[in-house]
Parts: sequence; C-alpha cells; structure tokens
Amino acid sequence: MAATPGDSFDSSLYPRALFSLYLICPLTVLPLQLLQAPYGKHSRNGWGPSLSPPLVWFLMESPTLWLTLILLPQGRHFHNPQTLALLSPFLFHYLHRTCIFPLRLLHRQKTVISGQKSPGFPFIIALMAFVFNLFNTYLQARWVSHYSDYGPNWCIGLRFNGGLLVFITGLVINIWADSKLIALKGEGGGYKIPRGGLFEVISCPNYFGEALEWLGWAILTWSWAGLGFFLYTMANLGPRARAHHDWYLKKFADDYPKSRKAMIPFVY
Repeated sequence: MAATPGDSFDSSLYPRALFSLYLICPLTVLPLQLLQAPYGKHSRNGWGPSLSPPLVWFLMESPTLWLTLILLPQGRHFHNPQTLALLSPFLFHYLHRTCIFPLRLLHRQKTVISGQKSPGFPFIIALMAFVFNLFNTYLQARWVSHYSDYGPNWCIGLRFNGGLLVFITGLVINIWADSKLIALKGEGGGYKIPRGGLFEVISCPNYFGEALEWLGWAILTWSWAGLGFFLYTMANLGPRARAHHDWYLKKFADDYPKSRKAMIPFVY
C-alpha cells in the first residue's frame, strides 16, 4: 500500500511528540516543587471557575477511551490479536478512571453528611489534564497499534507477563486506596488520618499504585512511549504525594505517624 501524505505527516509528528513527552517531565516536576495544583486538599481561590469533581474526572479522562478507539482501526496492527491484548491494561485503567471512579465520587457526594461541601475542581487544571490525555493517548495507542514491531509470541513472553503482573498489582493497590479514601470522606466531619494496609507506611498508596501501573505498562510494551509515561507519572505524582504528606503532618501534627513516607514505602 502506497504511503499517503497523512502517513508522512504522522511519521514526522510521532517522534516529535515522543520527544516532547520526555521534555515536559522536568518542566512538570520543577514547578510542582513550589506550587501544587489547586484541587482536593490543596484547593484555594484565585484559579477561576470550577466544576464538580465527578464531572471533571469524566471529561478530562475521556480522551483515553474515545481517542484510542479512533486510532486503533487506523493502525497497521489493527487486525493482530496481540494489539488488543497490549492495549487492554491501558483501556481498563481508564475505563475505571473515566466511568467508575466519577460515579463513586458522585455517590459519596450524595451520601456525605449534609452541609459538608466538596471543593470544586478548577476548570483550567481540568483543561490541562484533558490536553495531556489527548497527547499521551496518541503516543501510547499509536505506538501499540501502528509503530510497534512485536514478535508473534510477545504476549506469552517474560516482559509482557512480568509487566502485566506489575500493572495488575498497581491497579489493585490504586483502586483499594481510592476506595479507602472515598469511604473516609463519606463519613463526613472533615479530613481524617487514613489507616490500614499500605497507609501505615506511606501517605499516598493510591499514587504508589498508579506509578506501579505505568511502570508495568512501560515493561509490557517495552517502549519509549511507555517509559516516558511512567517518568511523567512520577514527575507529576511525586511532588503531589510529598505535598499531601506534608499537609497531613501539619494538620495532624500530634497524631500523624512520623514513620510514614510520602509515596514509596521506606524510600520517599
């Protein structure tokens, strides 16, 4: 099949986009050392209009689903069964994050004690996340569905299955930790100290779990795109985990366990 102008444009765009993913890692981590995104515990005025968190999570995460489904049939590996197997972890994570997680937040909002209002999510931050998800989904989905060159037995190999194990471990931790936090907020009465399981050793097991997921994704895809996504995840969530940890230490100065780390057990 002859190459089209669109193919030529994409083959030029993809490496530039991939380079940009690595470039924005330090451009993300450095500002976050000084200024935290103003949502959740760190909500504050001065960031313009805000939206309901359940709606925001649905909207800003949605490109990971619909853009993947648009790009998938355009790839030269569309008819290879391995393509769907490789993309399944990515899609499963974002199916939960786009559809199930917002519904759980909405349910918590409806059952929380009357008078306790959840802070809004700034529109500008949601827009930035939406754009990143467009950009990152293009890189991840286009790699797997078009630019990759996996052998016919990739999905029964060590790297795929080892990475999948790491991904599933992180997914379980992430969903479990989110469930604990949602349940704790649903009790009303303001913020409380999370306890039990990994919360006894780190302040943000939800972030630790998500980092494990994308480390697993980088291994199972064995790609520069996957590695770049993992590094960006650490650049984004690492400083936020530290800010959460410091917030807990300040708010619960006498009661918060001093032995806990921020995000990585016994390390950070």
